[in-house]
Amino acid sequence: MEIARRAASEWSVLCVEELYACGLKPDAIAARVANGRLHPMYRGVYAVGHAKPPLEGFFLAAVKACGPGTVLSHYAAAAFWQFVRWDDRDLEVTVVGSASRIHQGIRVHRTLSLDARDRRRHQGIPVTSPASTLLDLAGTRISDERLRRALREALARKRVNIPQLVEILARLPRRRGARRLATIVAAGVPTRSEQEDATLDLLLGGGLAHPDVNRPLILSGRRVIPDFRWPQQRLVVEADGAAWHDNPLARADDAERQKLLEAHGERVVRVSWEQVFARPRPTFARVAAAGAPYSAAG
Repeated sequence: MEIARRAASEWSVLCVEELYACGLKPDAIAARVANGRLHPMYRGVYAVGHAKPPLEGFFLAAVKACGPGTVLSHYAAAAFWQFVRWDDRDLEVTVVGSASRIHQGIRVHRTLSLDARDRRRHQGIPVTSPASTLLDLAGTRISDERLRRALREALARKRVNIPQLVEILARLPRRRGARRLATIVAAGVPTRSEQEDATLDLLLGGGLAHPDVNRPLILSGRRVIPDFRWPQQRLVVEADGAAWHDNPLARADDAERQKLLEAHGERVVRVSWEQVFARPRPTFARVAAAGAPYSAAG
């Protein structure tokens, strides 16, 4: 059947115009709603065959409900790109112009224009580009910690790169969130793990200057990547993950790396997962006492 075929390529979600294109009349749509073959999601948008399509179906339904030219955006787009975890909040879309349909459970952002560079069609769903999604996300109330993690995830998944972020920030410097995102991008490459995220948040939250993050050094012909380093103080902080104590190979490798760093005049402070989460104040004090510099703003 044409309806089933079309629904299969649309995450099981069709709008009334698509149902008309499949040959249905209004009374036929009403009959299918009554017998459970169509399930209303928003005004003029239906799930075909079952009431709960996959999450992608809900994303696409929100886009279709708000009319042509609508794109998934902000936190919903970030979840669709897998930069953040979806948490069942209201869906967010962006529409061009002032006119759009209003639906409960959908938050509509309006813009006068949306450049083609800032649009994508991913898995059949119109959505803001990864760089535009991060810029929109920076303009929300998401914490700096979660924004940094979203940026790290976007880079790790190779959805976006630094030149693309630089380009959109230069093109849209007055966009809400631009200054915030630029500050995070300018601070350096995001961390490589949740343990490093938490450690960096602890250091910056206490007022220390932003260290170099995962910046390689060449020592005696060997490439070494400290977790965090303040070059002028020649101070390194290494964040040991939760499984570090149970991994003798990791401990041996880190001990060799620490010995190499110290042989070249670096001081190394190791902090564990347990110390960061269960004893943050003494852990911060230990790093500060080792000579980590405070930020000028602090």
